[in-house]
Amino acid sequence: MKLTIYTDGSCLKNPGPGGWAAVILDNVAKTRTELSGGYQKTTNNRMEMTSVIEALNTLTEPCHIDLYSDSEYVCNAFNKGWLASWVKRNWVKSDRKPVKNVDLWQKMQEKIAPHQVTFHWVKGHAGNPENERCDQLAQNEARKKTLPIDVGFAKNS
Repeated sequence: MKLTIYTDGSCLKNPGPGGWAAVILDNVAKTRTELSGGYQKTTNNRMEMTSVIEALNTLTEPCHIDLYSDSEYVCNAFNKGWLASWVKRNWVKSDRKPVKNVDLWQKMQEKIAPHQVTFHWVKGHAGNPENERCDQLAQNEARKKTLPIDVGFAKNS
């Protein structure tokens, strides 16, 4: 199966209430799935990462995926080999500081493993319809009055 996935995360304040969203397009079956959720206190990077994880959580078989994100943090972690380096150095960056959000990086590695994923960076707020839709969904989630707690945020802050 070949899919196109767009993802985005948003925080009203950073840290603060945040939302994530994904649009999954199956161009063969001509289906479109929109997902979104949020947390009451989190960060923008955690929401960007969560959007990827939640999109991958929905897949039931190995896929070829073109994944579009406006997060350079997420795209560069894969495209520039940052993630592989962090793992080799036991979750320590080249500046000898600990990597943030290890819980989500590990989940993302697990969810990506059965798939062939190509990460594409897309400029945010630049008129890409699917990226704009994800942004709208993520911001709507962040504005909800009742949101669950991002347990991982407390451990990572």
